[in-house]
Amino acid sequence: MSDYELYTVGKEFTTDHRVYIEQNGKIISPFHDIPLYADAEKKIVNMVVEIPRWSNAKLEIATGEEYNPIKQDVKKGKVRFVRNCFPYKGYIWNYGALPQTWEDPTVVTEDTGAKGDNDPIDVCEIGQEIAHVGQVKQVKILGVMALLDEGETDWKLIAIDIRDPMADKLNDINDVEKYFPDLIKATHHWFEIYKIPDGKRPNEFAFGGQCKGKLYAESIVNETHEAWKRLIEGKIPSKGDSYDISVANVTVENSPYKTLHKDNKSLSKFKKPVVMDERDDKWYFLKANL
Repeated sequence: MSDYELYTVGKEFTTDHRVYIEQNGKIISPFHDIPLYADAEKKIVNMVVEIPRWSNAKLEIATGEEYNPIKQDVKKGKVRFVRNCFPYKGYIWNYGALPQTWEDPTVVTEDTGAKGDNDPIDVCEIGQEIAHVGQVKQVKILGVMALLDEGETDWKLIAIDIRDPMADKLNDINDVEKYFPDLIKATHHWFEIYKIPDGKRPNEFAFGGQCKGKLYAESIVNETHEAWKRLIEGKIPSKGDSYDISVANVTVENSPYKTLHKDNKSLSKFKKPVVMDERDDKWYFLKANL
């Protein structure tokens, strides 16, 4: 797989800021052009990092903009940040999305009784590395929660980077509880409370907040991938009463929306952050002997 590079437009933490992803010298869409599977046989998927762990800026793939750069979400003209809800600092995992997936807002999900939220499916990556915005990680799926966000199905996958030292030991959601005690409980709690400081009610969940296991999670990944295929192949309109998706892409051969590459002359390249060996960015999961 070719390496991905990043280009920026605008000042960070402003409404103009954008992070574009490039492959082989050309701007691509992280929504449509990065393949879902890094290894389909082993069910290893690509994840596009939107928000590094411990950070607060609410960044997301801009589904309605051409080539879908990563931008900071805006509400009432101001960029959004999540609050630090004790005992958490910002996002407690590397947070992002799976490319080539789409939570279809025109279809009611049978298991949740709610339509999709019109976004790529979300991922909470629990490995020890603090990622950077726009990083493309290869992860394996371990489980999934079903958040009901303002009446929409908003799946939250639990995954781990395949390069993480703990990756070989984690193969299903029960392994997460074994090796990362209380992380699933904290994940449920975080999603339940994170909007309360902004005056909203606690979030609700399907399945009573239960985190479903690997096989169920993989079925949801497949379901949202098939929905994306219908979208990108023109079988579902890219605009509807409640959604407007930019489907411009440069690699999907059977897509009527395939276009020429975007000119990147006006964009400024930046390098990946330098990792300092002395910095301790790891997580420590400890159980006291009672």
